Amino acid sequence: MSDEPQKGGYIRQAWLVIILALVYGAALAGTQTALGPRIAENKKNETFHQIPMLVEGADSAKTEPVTVKGKDGKDQVVYRARSADGTFLGWVLPTTGQGFADRIDVLIGVNADVTKITGMYVLDQKETPGLGALITEEDFLKQYRGISTDKPITVVKAEPAPGQILAISGATISSDSVTDIVNKTIENLKEPIRTLDTK
Repeated sequence: MSDEPQKGGYIRQAWLVIILALVYGAALAGTQTALGPRIAENKKNETFHQIPMLVEGADSAKTEPVTVKGKDGKDQVVYRARSADGTFLGWVLPTTGQGFADRIDVLIGVNADVTKITGMYVLDQKETPGLGALITEEDFLKQYRGISTDKPITVVKAEPAPGQILAISGATISSDSVTDIVNKTIENLKEPIRTLDTK
């Protein structure tokens, strides 16, 4: 009995899979192209909405974007946070990094001389619902407030000491990921931001 008909069937099936992959890939690329600017605008609006919670006393209307070159040599947009009367209060640092499931977008509030974290907000994440997704909860994020930027933050599974974060039970990787994003961002931007004009 010849194997030729069976081989022909495999080839036809392989072409079908390839064509479907190309069609779906093109559809996803088209969707990203069409919705990308809207998603970016929504993230920008959400960033400005969160600024008063990230830097106490800040007024979103008085806050302005500034481009700084990080220690890694890349340009990064940060936000100079001001009060309603124009007083300079601190900075908001938008950043991103790899989580357990996908990218995590974070906003970090710091004081004027970048010596202390004043607030944290997870702008976007796709971590496991009910576990890693708890990185968006206030009980987790409030742990970062007041932590010094003098040394890297560490994650622990028991009672945290100053400069430490208590990991989310069952989601240590997500907890580590957020903390790693914060540490790398502070390390990359702290000194360059200190050279910026604050007037």
